[in-house]
Amino acid sequence: MSIDCQRCGTSVSLPSSGYMTVRTKTKNQTWKHSIQLPISQQEESYLMYQFNSQPELLQGLQTLMEHDMKQEWVHFSDDSGNKSFPMQVEHLFERLSYPELVTIIEEGLFTSYLQPIVHMDTGEVYGYEALLRSTERNVSPGELFSFAKRAGLHSMLDQKAREEAVKAKAQHLYDGQKCFINFLPSTIYVPEHCLSHTFNIVKKYNVDPGDLVFEVVETERIHSIDHLHNIFSTYKASGMHVALDDVGSGYSTLEVLSLLKPDVVKVDREYIRNCHEDHDKQTFLKSVIKTASELSITLLAEGIETKDEYKWLEDSGIHLGQGYFIGKPSPQPIEAFILP
Repeated sequence: MSIDCQRCGTSVSLPSSGYMTVRTKTKNQTWKHSIQLPISQQEESYLMYQFNSQPELLQGLQTLMEHDMKQEWVHFSDDSGNKSFPMQVEHLFERLSYPELVTIIEEGLFTSYLQPIVHMDTGEVYGYEALLRSTERNVSPGELFSFAKRAGLHSMLDQKAREEAVKAKAQHLYDGQKCFINFLPSTIYVPEHCLSHTFNIVKKYNVDPGDLVFEVVETERIHSIDHLHNIFSTYKASGMHVALDDVGSGYSTLEVLSLLKPDVVKVDREYIRNCHEDHDKQTFLKSVIKTASELSITLLAEGIETKDEYKWLEDSGIHLGQGYFIGKPSPQPIEAFILP
């Protein structure tokens, strides 16, 4: 199998047999004599273990995991002594434990389903959100992204998911119809460099950048508003739009909207559920509507599941709507709707 640089996705080869080098300058030293692999070389700062198969290597990694060494870095070399890219113990352990999920990510064995987004007042299509679905077996997007993060493959998965979404836009949607594409800000280290891949695939599929809305997810894990602002600015400088997901949670709160100035804000579905009869939710939504109006931000209510929710939101002035009441994700775009 191959492994990749967690920052840029560059693949390197992992030998089926060879040597694993582990640093010894760690606080916890109990793992040293627990690894059931022969020691090939021992120095003051490291131990080099020999393995004859990847199952043997997996057992050694299991021992390191059990001794709270999952964040430690290890090096590998083949039988000729050629060294590989360093890897975190947890990343490699996960990849060797679930090779079928690695294959799905490395080979891009997934597609994009499209969920409609409509103008609340007319019911006309505004665009679609591209949602990742595996084509190989019943692996949920949440499971795939969770594994990718544990395995250090989240940058690769995020890049490939973005390309699949851009391809879906090119193949299925009309000019002028927006395509919402999720991205993980934690995978973008230097926006000008990391997003060049995205800009290249937009050109590759000849998609109008103005039809793309890049929607940040995982906002509660962003530790720097400045970093997120830089990402947004890089997208906007290339003619694309940006959106914040789940307003009302994490960094996607009213206090930072004026700093980030996204084009679109999605309202957390928790505030949409039963909004027609929940006074507290109505109070919150009205404050969001007021703030969005002052900042010229388009509001999108996601997770609409009933006619009553739709009508209350429409009457309150929410611009866009998305949810099962409008249409479920599907391989082909839904264009005909029965709405109130």
